[in-house]
Amino acid sequence: MAILELEGVSLYFSVKGEGKPIVFIHPPLLTNENFRYQMEELSKDFKVITFDFRGHGRSLYSNQPITYPLIAEDMKHLLDHLGIEKTFLCGYSTGASIALEFMLTYSDRALGSILVSGMSEVSDFYLRKRISLAVKLANPRTLSFLAYAITYGNSDSKETFTILYNAAVKGDARNIHQYYQYSLKYNCTNQLENIDLPILLVYGKKDKSFHRYANLLKERLPGSSLKFIDKEKHQIPTKAAGELNHLIIDFVQLHNE
Repeated sequence: MAILELEGVSLYFSVKGEGKPIVFIHPPLLTNENFRYQMEELSKDFKVITFDFRGHGRSLYSNQPITYPLIAEDMKHLLDHLGIEKTFLCGYSTGASIALEFMLTYSDRALGSILVSGMSEVSDFYLRKRISLAVKLANPRTLSFLAYAITYGNSDSKETFTILYNAAVKGDARNIHQYYQYSLKYNCTNQLENIDLPILLVYGKKDKSFHRYANLLKERLPGSSLKFIDKEKHQIPTKAAGELNHLIIDFVQLHNE
């Protein structure tokens, strides 16, 4: 177990493989385990870095409220700790919003990004209602129920479910609540044109409610390309791991300095 100590909080992280680094960024409640298939496959060619946000999984509770700028700063500290000057980013769902925040704040530390089922804002009624419900359920009394629902939806097998669920319920409901709550108000859409880095947008063709975000990002991000994965919904890292991994490999190799 690798631990990074940051101002009173301990962050769990994992590094596997050699080559160009890729940092993976998870959504609320989920942990680094959500990228288990990427860690296993991509570490054959790249340095794969995963970590648990403050108050998630094996990382300790944070007295500082969870915000995207705070997570981006933690990522910078992690890169400094590992001696990595620049990295590729791969953010899933709200993790993609954090990748955008990192590129806006620390553009000199990023090589590019793969945004999976991502968004720069939460502006449609359906998604706002879903996240608002998660905010209500992210409390000690109902966290296990929320963890069951989220991890079940992201699982492709009983084994994956067990791994994701056991990691999720280790998190602290207070920080998980803060992450969900912050995602409702985050909006960097008007700043997207300032990101001058190569970006691959990946969405499930059946994830129709997110197509508006896919088109918005494609329109606003000057260096972006858009890929839809057939027959898939939102949970691409686990349920379409093979195709996503191939897309990541091709993207990183294409933009390898």
